[in-house]
Amino acid sequence: MSHQAEAFWVSEPNKGELRSEQLPAPGEGQVRVRTRFSGISRGTEALVFAGRVPASQRSLMRAPFQEGEFPAPVKYGYASVGEVEHGPDHLLGQSVFCLFPHQDLYLVPIDAVVALPAGLSPERAILAANAETALNVVWDAAVGPGDRVCVIGGGVVGCLVAWLAGKIPGTDVTLVDLQPQRAAIAALLQVAFSPPDAAPPDQDVVIHASASEAGLVTALGCAGLEATVVEASWFGDQRPSLPLGEAFHSRRLTLRSSQVGRLPAARTGRWTLRRRLQKALQLLLDARLDCLISGESRFRELPDTMPRLAQGGGDVLCHRIVY
Repeated sequence: MSHQAEAFWVSEPNKGELRSEQLPAPGEGQVRVRTRFSGISRGTEALVFAGRVPASQRSLMRAPFQEGEFPAPVKYGYASVGEVEHGPDHLLGQSVFCLFPHQDLYLVPIDAVVALPAGLSPERAILAANAETALNVVWDAAVGPGDRVCVIGGGVVGCLVAWLAGKIPGTDVTLVDLQPQRAAIAALLQVAFSPPDAAPPDQDVVIHASASEAGLVTALGCAGLEATVVEASWFGDQRPSLPLGEAFHSRRLTLRSSQVGRLPAARTGRWTLRRRLQKALQLLLDARLDCLISGESRFRELPDTMPRLAQGGGDVLCHRIVY
């Protein structure tokens, strides 16, 4: 028996629509998931919605269950939480996370879903993909006990990075953002807050997550002698200009990227992507992280909601879609 599903598509740059499709009966090794919530990861999804994925990166930026091609039409997204309504007994009726686009019903292989740990609400579990990214960033940055750590950019990933780094014993973590309202979130996450013009100098580790040229310049200025600046942002088709002839050179700084698509080399012998996602879900058991969900709306409103979110200011963190 087939089932009808509806999905959100970027039909052309800066325009979206809901499209219907027929799902076949589940095949061997598949589960059917009824979506309850999905999350909009504003930074990446705003670039996708605007058609700003560079041609050179279109194959690398594909989401696991993406349909269509960049720039459009394309079905994109990777933060879906739902309930298994057809599958093996141990998953039937379970709440699961899946790296699936915004769609109300879908079929995926069994190993594409991860059951939520006991105590994690489906409403908060939409942060799992961002938590995975933040975990990878902290690994790439090699933050250690006692380090002075500065995180530039108080979006969802930046806040999660600051929160994780702040849980390491002895660290002194500062979240830097243009938006003064981020100070309340920083306090809730038990890290310090600073505007960019007062960002602390001489940091052991600096993590940039603002996806702005100004933010990356600030990050370079915060780094101490022979420190590492980890670039966690994705600039899309932007080409930031950096002062590499100034303190970057004299301080012997290292600038390196962190990208969630690959595990750090030092962990590939023991970790898998699935193990990392399971750990990210466990990390979300902290109820304080609800502060990173800045709003919600109905799935059927998404064609009208996405343009507003894509153009939104710093008040937009993770937006929850309710099905």
